[in-house]
Amino acid sequence: MISEMKQSRDLIILRLVSVAMFLCLLWNSPSFAQVTAFKQAVAEAASSDTDLADFYRVRGYDPLWTGDDRLQAERRVALMRALTDVDLHGLSPARYNMAALRQQMETARTSRDLGLVEVALSKAFLQYARDVQTGMLVPSRIDGGIVRQVPYRDREAYLTALAETDTPRAVFQSLPPASAQYRALMKEKLRLEALLEQGGWGPTVTVSSLKPGETGAGVVALRNRLINMGYMRRSASRSYDADMQDAIRRFQFDNGLAQDGVAGQGTITEINVSVQQRLKSVIVAMERERWLNMDLGDRHILVNLTDFTAKIVDEGRVTFRTRSVIGKNTSDRRTPEFSDVMEFMVINPSWYVPRSIVTKEYLPMLRNNPNAVSHIEITDSRGRRVNRANANFSQYSARNFPYSMRQPPSKQNALGLVKFMFPNKYNIYLHDTPSKSLFDREVRAFSHGCIRLADPFDFAYALLALQSDDPEGEFHRVLNSGRETKVTLDQPVPVHLIYRTALIDEKGRAEYRRDVYGRDAKIWKALENAGVTLAAVQG
Repeated sequence: MISEMKQSRDLIILRLVSVAMFLCLLWNSPSFAQVTAFKQAVAEAASSDTDLADFYRVRGYDPLWTGDDRLQAERRVALMRALTDVDLHGLSPARYNMAALRQQMETARTSRDLGLVEVALSKAFLQYARDVQTGMLVPSRIDGGIVRQVPYRDREAYLTALAETDTPRAVFQSLPPASAQYRALMKEKLRLEALLEQGGWGPTVTVSSLKPGETGAGVVALRNRLINMGYMRRSASRSYDADMQDAIRRFQFDNGLAQDGVAGQGTITEINVSVQQRLKSVIVAMERERWLNMDLGDRHILVNLTDFTAKIVDEGRVTFRTRSVIGKNTSDRRTPEFSDVMEFMVINPSWYVPRSIVTKEYLPMLRNNPNAVSHIEITDSRGRRVNRANANFSQYSARNFPYSMRQPPSKQNALGLVKFMFPNKYNIYLHDTPSKSLFDREVRAFSHGCIRLADPFDFAYALLALQSDDPEGEFHRVLNSGRETKVTLDQPVPVHLIYRTALIDEKGRAEYRRDVYGRDAKIWKALENAGVTLAAVQG
């Protein structure tokens, strides 16, 4: 199927090369002397698009695609090749309406026709360039928690770059993300498509769980599935032996599961996920990578919400990693996705309770008992502490509650002993926590939205190492003072809160995670509505 699709692409390109040759003849024919008609058609067709109109006006409405010189021919071929290969990037061929574009080129007979073809090619190019570089979808329209600012490029600059280069093919090659992650995802996409064409990983495992020492048909089904997935060598054994335990542990590692070597219900569920579903995750991850197509920073912090980890990445290499807890899966607590810059940390922080928590959680408690949550200070608009005995909390609602609440620095502070700040309007940051037991859970979605770190002190040392000869000692000198202290980072660090259910590790191995908030399911649905399909299913 894939080889047939490749041959089909080549035939389309050859056909369009012949169309290109026809366009060249049209330019040189006597009927093409009416240059004015061509330019007028270009101006009219481009008028509805400000960027296109400006571009053609500056160049005097001269052609970019439909002329008879070598560069214009190369641009046409490069564009047609790119449009016939959009499925390689998980884009929708229907989005560019190649059949209509091809027919328009083939039926062009007058200078006016050619002017309309000229603009049609530019529109197709602009659509493709934006789609492949920064994504087909607008993230915020998919889910309210995806508040990422996509780094869109100037549309007119796309055309200018193409007009000014001697190598049009290079412009097209520069459009997709150049990140190693994107290239690796493309490779995984091709691998999964080949597997899909061959029938996938075979029958699913129908038992709910299995453990070491067991035998029988369920174990055989599990073994066959693991063999097809590449986790075991072929074997006639019918027992859940040490080799199967090792294979299960490797699978659990690749899928973010507790690595106990036991095929419990959660592990069996993930083993039974189909090639089709994994392929969807990869295509969604490619779209997400396009949304993040920018310089992440030589040193940056990467928090993958689905992986429940926070990492420091230096020059493309993970130099620090810790477990994290993210927002609970409820409408008001899910951690949003965005990028910002970490500027400072606060050691011995106070916790200034968010208004939503004050009114939704604490105010009802205070109405029943003025001494509830006694570890939290209540302060008025001038910062003065409120005497609970003299306050009538029953008279207040969420709308008119006039006070603020603050938890002073302590080991029991909700933020622990340090917080890491990248000031943003969502009031999200990374911090310590006194609730250490949650880091032992497999799924760690418990917070109000902020990201808790399992090893916050080590995280602080790693950040301070660039500006201190003794980062650990410096940190603890401030910590031991007991005073709330702001420590500025000499070199602010970009922070990227991402959400990937498919990712490729530093060694090129594919890993998969569960769709904790259901966001990737929404993205896939939107891609599908836009015409994206699974390649091996198209036949």
